[in-house]
Amino acid sequence: MTIRVALVDDQALVRAGFRMVIDSQPDLRVVAEAGDGQQAVEALAALSPQDRADVVLMDVRMPVLDGLQATPLVLALPDPPRVVVLTTFAMDDYVVQAIAGGASGFLLKDAEPEDLLAAIRTVHGGDAVIAARATSALLRHVGPLLSAGTAAARGESAPTDPAGRALVDRLTAREREVLVLMTYGASNQEIAQRLVVSETTVKTHVGRVLAKTGSRDRVQAVVLAFRCGLVGADDLLRDATS
Repeated sequence: MTIRVALVDDQALVRAGFRMVIDSQPDLRVVAEAGDGQQAVEALAALSPQDRADVVLMDVRMPVLDGLQATPLVLALPDPPRVVVLTTFAMDDYVVQAIAGGASGFLLKDAEPEDLLAAIRTVHGGDAVIAARATSALLRHVGPLLSAGTAAARGESAPTDPAGRALVDRLTAREREVLVLMTYGASNQEIAQRLVVSETTVKTHVGRVLAKTGSRDRVQAVVLAFRCGLVGADDLLRDATS
């Protein structure tokens, strides 16, 4: 099966580079390009069913309509594609907003071609892009922003989300443990090694975490973990310096 990809970036050379890498793969094909968010929504809506995009690589900073504004519009389309936000370390706050708005992950624009291809396949498979080495590092920057940003928005000293906390409280102790490890960008294999269980068991736990919290994918579950205070900035900083 061919995975159909749409490229949204205001730099034509960047799109050309991505297209060259993607079209070199037998299982991937670029079906649309756009230079801003508005063009992206229109182009995606105009695609025929057989050419409908499965995954959109969405830049954040663009004229007319940026990636933050375009992502929810893309996800509101019939049979919407999954969105991967393209960003840099200097734009962590934008990444938080994009993921909270429904993006299935984020990827550094200077990622290796192999990481880009793996991200497309991972997201198309129903997972989220938070486990690769580069995005795990970025998650350490995003996590504190999720915690601090949520608290500041509500005028609170610590992040709380009663509705989210109620969902997390439905998890078993082991499922909460798995969710915490997910917030650090751990893959199923890494979680299995940490908990000394099989990878199949971890997949079962992850599936239950997503189902019980109503999360579409790992990214949404991780955002929920930060917003309800299960994991916060102190945890990430302590882990980073240990």
